[in-house]
Amino acid sequence: MRNQTNQPSPSIIWTLLEFRWVFESVLFRLMRPLMKRLPAGHGRPVIVYPGFLGNEKSTRALRGLLTELGYKPYDWEQGRNLRYSADIEQKMIEHLHGVFEKHGEKVSLVGWSLGGVYAREIAKAAPDKVRSVVTLGSPISGYCRASFLKPLFEYFNGKPSAEMKQRLSQISTPPPVPTTSIYSKSDGIIHWQDSVQAETSHTNNIRVYASHSGMGANPMVASAVANCLADPAGHKSGNYEAGFMDFLLSPPSFQTGDLANSS
Repeated sequence: MRNQTNQPSPSIIWTLLEFRWVFESVLFRLMRPLMKRLPAGHGRPVIVYPGFLGNEKSTRALRGLLTELGYKPYDWEQGRNLRYSADIEQKMIEHLHGVFEKHGEKVSLVGWSLGGVYAREIAKAAPDKVRSVVTLGSPISGYCRASFLKPLFEYFNGKPSAEMKQRLSQISTPPPVPTTSIYSKSDGIIHWQDSVQAETSHTNNIRVYASHSGMGANPMVASAVANCLADPAGHKSGNYEAGFMDFLLSPPSFQTGDLANSS
């Protein structure tokens, strides 16, 4: 892991404005009719992983949209996301195997924040059963930046062991399947650069306008997720910016640019 010192935490301004999630949720409901124009899921299975402190209720809006689009979305079935353990990881892998066997096809994984880290690691453990991975504001770059949630996470999980530190050193390595990281520069919980993954032949990054807490019910984020799930290998690798209405009114139209390195 690129454990750099003096790395900035998210801007305090964006952190204080995280209450924006309320407005994003309202906008999500208002724009739900427009989102019916998004690509159909054709019964494909998807597992959605909540962020730290989140549970089944936190991903209900996104899973509801995916259901309307014709996907077969599943909760991660581990309750509230508080602790990590080898036992929980094994249960997540078994859950993936169960969904794979039930549908007879590869499963897409969508993870919000810490849930995105889990989704990537599960995909690394069972790439033959995963169609694609999409992460939302997940700390997957390999940097160790400050976040006010870190003390709370360590309260429930303790300090990382030597074995865990070794594993964390590989966290930036993407799984060997199409993998998209959706991030926002106005994220008030995770520094946006921590969510930008290295460019490979099967990875890309999409910048959206969202708070961290609102990513699970933000129309732009939800639309980006739906498009990525519909055609995970349909976009060339790189860094893109989602136009505000691009995902809702037409097929994905990205503005290419060196977004990962811009300030």
